[in-house]
Amino acid sequence: MRLYYGPGLCSQASHIALREAGLAFELVKVDLVAKRTEDDRDFLAISPAGYVPALEIEPGVVLTEGPAILQYVADRAPASALAPANGSVERYRLQSWLNFVTSELHKVYSPLFKPETPADYKQQALALLGKRLAIVERALGDAPFLTGKAFTIADAYLFVVTGWSGFVGLDLAPFPNLLAFRARVAARPMVKAALAAEGLAR
Repeated sequence: MRLYYGPGLCSQASHIALREAGLAFELVKVDLVAKRTEDDRDFLAISPAGYVPALEIEPGVVLTEGPAILQYVADRAPASALAPANGSVERYRLQSWLNFVTSELHKVYSPLFKPETPADYKQQALALLGKRLAIVERALGDAPFLTGKAFTIADAYLFVVTGWSGFVGLDLAPFPNLLAFRARVAARPMVKAALAAEGLAR
């Protein structure tokens, strides 16, 4: 498999999941401005939307969209317990969290990185993120991870997205459960390995 990625972007969740699952894969960095891969291929020919992640699961077969890729990876390695079994209530709860992170967090963070986004909109987005992160804070409570005691693909996604907070001026101090969660995930060996491979090791 080949994972097309950008350092520190949402593709990092898929990168973490692949390592946690113990699956063999190749990392291919993408220049998202030029839409070229590091081996000088046209990224739009691989993923017409032009953004990461994209996971080539076999020659010519490419999956896109982070939540779909995350579930594919988890299902390829069921022993890793990165996702509950398909059809179970627990799986639907996991999917609920994946949808929450992608629509209520990820998509709200994204405009904050764009210089053309109006300042008043950015303030509204930061306020909305505060409300959404308060939901995460309450859900975490004393649990180590979003769905309980086990680390899942939803935790990988939440970790990556909330890691953007410092870049957009969002203080996570009001969310101690989330900060504790982030510290737990950051300490995982496969998370450290993914950050190092992307050139982001601390």
